[in-house]
Amino acid sequence: QVQLVESGGGLVQAGGSLRLSCAASGRTFGSYAMGWFRQAPGKEREFVAVISWKGSTTNYADSVKGRFTISIDNAKNTVYLQMNSLKPEDTAVYYCVADELIGTKVHDYLYWGQGTQVTVSS
Repeated sequence: QVQLVESGGGLVQAGGSLRLSCAASGRTFGSYAMGWFRQAPGKEREFVAVISWKGSTTNYADSVKGRFTISIDNAKNTVYLQMNSLKPEDTAVYYCVADELIGTKVHDYLYWGQGTQVTVSS
C-alpha cells in the first residue's frame, strides 16, 4: 500500500507562486511515476503534470505549460509542483498521484492523496 500526503496549498494573489509537495510512504518506490491532478468546483478532475521516477520524462497539461514545473527527489520519495504566474482559473483542489506507468487520465492512477486546496484571488 502507498500513502501520499500533499502540502503547500493556500491562498495567493494572481501572478503569485506556490510550491506543492507530496511525500510518498509505504511500499518501496523504485519505478513509480508521480504527478498531479486538480479539480475545480463543478468541474471534472483534470491532469496537470507527471514525472517519471528518474525524472527523465515529464508531461504537462497545455494550460500550465511554461508556468508550472514538476520535479522529484528520489531520496525523499517526494514530488514537487512549482506553480508560477498563477491565475484565478488555477483555483482547485490539487491531488498527488502515483502509479507504475505515466498517464494523463484519472483511471491511469491507483494511488491518490487527499488533496490540498489552492485558491488564486484576482
